Amino acid sequence: MAGAGAGALAGLAACATLACNVAGAVLFLLSQDDERLRRGCAARLGAGGVASQPVEECGDEEALAPDAVLNLELGDPTMYRAFWREVGDCGATVIRGCQGMSYFSDDDAVLCWFLEPELEREVRRLHRIVGNAVVDGYHLVVGTGATQLYQAAMYALSSPARRDQPVPVVSPAPYYSSYPPQTDLLLSDFYRWAGDANTFTGDECIELVCSPNNPDGAIREAVVRSAGAKAIHDLVYYWPQYTPITGPAAHDIMLFSVSKLTGHAGTRLGWALVKDREVARNMVYFVDRSTTGVCKESQMRATEILGVVSDAYEAVPPARASGAVPRLFDFAQRRLEERWRILRATVAATGAFSLPEETSGYCNFAKQTVTACPAFAWLRCEKEGVEDCAELLAGHKIVGSGGEQFGGDARCVRINMLDRDNVFNMLVQRLSSIN
Repeated sequence: MAGAGAGALAGLAACATLACNVAGAVLFLLSQDDERLRRGCAARLGAGGVASQPVEECGDEEALAPDAVLNLELGDPTMYRAFWREVGDCGATVIRGCQGMSYFSDDDAVLCWFLEPELEREVRRLHRIVGNAVVDGYHLVVGTGATQLYQAAMYALSSPARRDQPVPVVSPAPYYSSYPPQTDLLLSDFYRWAGDANTFTGDECIELVCSPNNPDGAIREAVVRSAGAKAIHDLVYYWPQYTPITGPAAHDIMLFSVSKLTGHAGTRLGWALVKDREVARNMVYFVDRSTTGVCKESQMRATEILGVVSDAYEAVPPARASGAVPRLFDFAQRRLEERWRILRATVAATGAFSLPEETSGYCNFAKQTVTACPAFAWLRCEKEGVEDCAELLAGHKIVGSGGEQFGGDARCVRINMLDRDNVFNMLVQRLSSIN
């Protein structure tokens, strides 16, 4: 019995030693987390600190049934999944249970108290690398996608002066189909949708300038020149994969979003660069009153994602020096150039449709002349007797947004160019059968 007791004590001692070693290892790993949060080259941690498999489907594309309905009505950017699958764990975000619990992100913030400082640094860094927007001298306001910031900007531009009539909100047709319902959603007494900016005859208005334009990809400037006109520039597509970067934009209010930049539509995060301090303050007030800030988890993920994008175009950190780092803009531009080449050839062969003329220009970011590759195809039906292009395509199980939703012609339809490869390939096959 004495021998058995000694053996038991020895076993307990061994277990205790092992437990201490494990605890030490855990403490060491936790001490490394701050750096992993900064640059996400660590596997996502599951319960108990064990590396877990991603919950989101990141494997190969699911096969499409031959008779599948292709829903290309929305701009779901699932094309980017292939890129982030290649990036792997370098794009992962580790969030501890104790993080992000306070309403406040920055105790020293003068304006946007719910903006994570790390996100602000990465946003400004990426704009400087790409050269698509001036950031020095601008206030940064974060929102739940560009949608919330659009509402916040309209509030900020219309609310300071109390008036008998709402400020008219206009945009040149074809305009983004969500502008009218988003403008009138709150039934605000401050602003109200007033239609096509090209036909606006008043003095005071808020003009929405989307450039590159959704749905047709055109480069735009404000068209209302009256003294009382104010502009909100929607620049969510002003990135190198979609259009040549001809210079840094420097408008009073500029909206951007993660979804159009990196494909992370589900993160629901956008930001505004705002020149005037009082306008920025009123935008922050709108976000504060409507949602009491912006989700910190979304900001943390966006910080990591934007950091991965920027790192690939700057000096490669030592941790990644051993292998090639995937470059987002290179990937997306190659993919979109190929898709547009195929689509234009298909459309030309059928004779049943037409597309806006191809444009190109010198891109300061790419340091070469590049062809514009819009996120949407503005397809026009040229078949005699067909007045509704969306209805024609629906008969071939292709769902697009009809042109009348954009203040345009029903013979036009908007088609998402950012879906998965197999969806795009089936789209081309079905279009080629229409003549």
